[in-house]
Amino acid sequence: MSTSLHHRAIEHLGTRIVAGDLPPGHVMLAEHLEDELKVSRSVVREAVRVLQSLGLVETIKRVGIRVLPSNRWNPFDPLVIRWRLAGEGRGAQLRSLAELRTAVEPVAAELAAANAPESLRRELVEISHAMRDAGQAGDVPRFLELDILFHSLLLTGSGNEMFANMVGQVTETLTGRTLHGLMPDHPRETALQWHVEVAEAIAAGDAAAAREASNRIMRETISEMEPNWKNQPRVFVPVERH
Repeated sequence: MSTSLHHRAIEHLGTRIVAGDLPPGHVMLAEHLEDELKVSRSVVREAVRVLQSLGLVETIKRVGIRVLPSNRWNPFDPLVIRWRLAGEGRGAQLRSLAELRTAVEPVAAELAAANAPESLRRELVEISHAMRDAGQAGDVPRFLELDILFHSLLLTGSGNEMFANMVGQVTETLTGRTLHGLMPDHPRETALQWHVEVAEAIAAGDAAAAREASNRIMRETISEMEPNWKNQPRVFVPVERH
């Protein structure tokens, strides 16, 4: 039960902060949160600790728990991504993630063609064909499961541990797009084929073809999703000067 209460407290506060219901500078008191959430002080303390680790709040002695501006949040954390995708900032979050993936995934595909273990290459080909079958059948849950696995293997197959640590962000992106109705029940045949081409190029060790096919996927993704972020403001993070 304590784990459930802890999770509920994090979700309640996190979603409200990211949505702007609790604006930057707003100060909360632990005792008020206990009453509001109907939880113990220890649950509030643990929830605040998690939110601090995400950059959403800071605790100030004899003042309280202060909400921080969005440029202090950890934009790579899957929880922050999930909350942003669920709110009015969805378009801006989708844009940031799509641009990040466009910069990384074609390079990851190129590296996977050069470095991935043979077993991973075979699995990627099998998954790409299963994705095509699920997409053609309109099996949305199965397609999502395979899509997440495909891109996770692509990133980890690069042999770059920093790329591999983007799996959580990509998982939240694909899951969020599906949950919020931003993925078609039947993906375009060309997009399904490009996933097969990425996998087969990696399996064949053709780095240039793998990169180009992955780049086509990402360009198509941006083209499809662009209306969702039209006129959405960008976030300019101040550079720390020492």
